[in-house]
Order: sequence, then structure tokens, then C-alpha cells
Amino acid sequence: MPIAFLKRRFVSYLQEFIHDSRAIGIMLLVCTVASLLLANLGWGTTVNSWLNAEIHWAHALHLPHSGLHFINDGLMAVFFFLVGLEIKRELTTGELRTVKKALLPIAAAVGGMLVPALLYVFFNKGTEYQAGWGIPTATDIAFSLGVASMLGSRFPATLKIFLTALAIIDDLGAILIIAFFYGGSIKGGYLLGAIAILGLLLWAGSRRLKLGAWRYIAGLAMWYLVFNSGIHATIAGVLFAFTIPDEELPSLELALHNWVNFGILPLFALANTFIVLNGAVLNQLSGSLSVGIMVGLVLGKPLGIFLACRVLVQRRIADLPRGVSWSQILGAGILAGIGFTMSIFISGLAFTRPDWSDISKIAILGSAVISILLAVLWFQFVARPAAGHLRVVSKR
Repeated sequence: MPIAFLKRRFVSYLQEFIHDSRAIGIMLLVCTVASLLLANLGWGTTVNSWLNAEIHWAHALHLPHSGLHFINDGLMAVFFFLVGLEIKRELTTGELRTVKKALLPIAAAVGGMLVPALLYVFFNKGTEYQAGWGIPTATDIAFSLGVASMLGSRFPATLKIFLTALAIIDDLGAILIIAFFYGGSIKGGYLLGAIAILGLLLWAGSRRLKLGAWRYIAGLAMWYLVFNSGIHATIAGVLFAFTIPDEELPSLELALHNWVNFGILPLFALANTFIVLNGAVLNQLSGSLSVGIMVGLVLGKPLGIFLACRVLVQRRIADLPRGVSWSQILGAGILAGIGFTMSIFISGLAFTRPDWSDISKIAILGSAVISILLAVLWFQFVARPAAGHLRVVSKR
């Protein structure tokens, strides 16, 4: 068989995979499994030392000064930039552009953050793990929507739109939690410099000035100042996204999508789930830290989302999406329990001790597996469309 033909077939299959909405979740899962296997097959010490090795010239320039810091503080700022672009698009032209459309997913996101945090605090109040309360508040939009796509027609389009809006607001909530609760000591000079650049970019946008490459140079300078200000550097990515003109949002999202989802996020998963499963870590999996995270994500997420939606609908403040039943709303809440990227990211900020961070990451991975299995079973055997939707279908 000619090599050129095989090459074309490979490229064709690769393009199909990249454009498949399930691909991101599959890629993250494969990277996580590969990372855990490598860490526990004799590579753990070598790779961990490489990831955390000091880069002296970067330290001297006040830049991320290890491989792990470069991924988490540098490359992940690009991921947060893409998240910021998605949030801005939804606020200007998407499902969040009007108060009426936004109320239900906003309430669901708030409930889905508040209840998991309270459950975590219930198990860890007064303990040394209390700072991890933000870990179970997050939802991984790529992973949850990837699983939703795998469910096919059992997960209707209107429910997928609701879950997307909920996850985007959830991302915004996680960003605010990181900014206000997981930063370091604030350095006023750097922070004022970042605010000045942000103000200048917003002013230029309001005047519709064409900045070209200078906008991105200014964005890079803002990231550097935020990185050194004591606020986590990834927040700069979100702030910079809100300075991008509305007309440039679609093209920029498209340009970044594959680089972030098939480059940065898999690299993040590989680096941050490289966990050696020794006796000390495994013995702590039944402790309050892991129990608080798993209960928060697996039970707290669907409970908080369902109750928030129920209150708004009963009070006639908002309506359920067309053709969506209460059992499907609960199923979407189960999927929202896949915290993954954001939860792992917050765990690295909440705990400086590697063993605590490793325990929390294992609990996050376990929660994701349980949430996926529960969601598949729920939509297979329990969740059904709204009665009105069934009547419409039967008339066709």
C-alpha cells in the first residue's frame, strides 16, 4: 500500500478526531492514565526532578522558574485567555446576553459551587486541609461536554446549551475564587502597573483603535506584572480576553482552540497527574481531604445545581430549557461533577505540600470516573425528556 495513501488516511483520521467533540475528554483521559503509569513504573523520581528543576536565568528575571511552573503559570494563562474569550462571547452574543436567558445557568452554577464547598468544609472544618474548599467547586467544560456528546440523543441539544452556559459561569466563579482566595501577598507596584495596562487596552478598545501586534505585547507585559503581583498569573489571561474587540472573538477562539485543547491541556494533565501512588498517599484516600472532595463533586454538584434550578422555576423566575425534564437537569448536574482541569489547578494552589496535593488529585480523578459512570447509567436508565417534548415527537 503506497506510503502517500497511508499518510492521507492518517491525516484524515486525525482531522476527524480533532473535530470530534468527544476528542478532548478522550485525550485528557489518555494523558492522565499515561502519566500515572509512567510515575509508577520507575520514572517517578526522574520526571518529578525534571519538572521541578530550577531554571536559574528565569528565576533571575522573575519568570516561572521550573518546568511545572512554566506550564501552570505560563501556558495555562493561554488556556484562561481562551476561557475568557468564551465568557465574553457568551455575555455579548450567546446564551448569557440577556438576564432572562442567563438566570437559570447562573443560579445553577452558584448552587453547584456553594453546596460542594459547604460539604467539603463540613468534612474538613478546623483541620489542616480546610484551605482546599475551592477544589470541588469547579466543572471541567471540555470533559463534561465530551461525555455529553458520547451520550448522543439521550442528551438533548437544549440541555447541552444549558450545561455549556453553566460550565462557563462555573469557570468564571473558579477564576474569581483563584483571584481572591488563592493568591500570595500583594505587591502594589506590580498590581498598579497591570491595572494601568488593562485600563489602556480597554480605553483603546472603546475608541476602536487598531493596535495590531502591540495589543499582544501589552497583554504579555500585563501577564508579567500580574505574575509578580501576588495574584495568580492566569488571571491576566482572562482580563486580557475582555480587551479583545467583539468582532475578533470567533476567529481568535478558532485559532487557539486546537493549540489549547490538544497541546496545553494534555501537557497540563501529564505534568499535574504524575503521582507516585505510594503507601502514604493510598492510606490517606479514606481521610477527610479525599472524602470532602469526592462528596463535594459527586453529590454536591448535582444537588446544588438541581436545588438552585428548582427554586427559580417554582418561583417562576426562570423556565427550564425547552424539552428538558427535571431528571435530565439532575443528570447534567452529575456530569458537572467532573472537576478535572480546574479542580486539579486549584488543588495545586491550595496545598503547598506535595502529598496533600497528590491526595486531592487522586480524589478528583476518582470523582471524575464515578461522575462519568453515574451519568452514563442515569441517562441510559433513568433520565427521560419532558412530557411535552415526548408528545411533540410522537406527532411527527
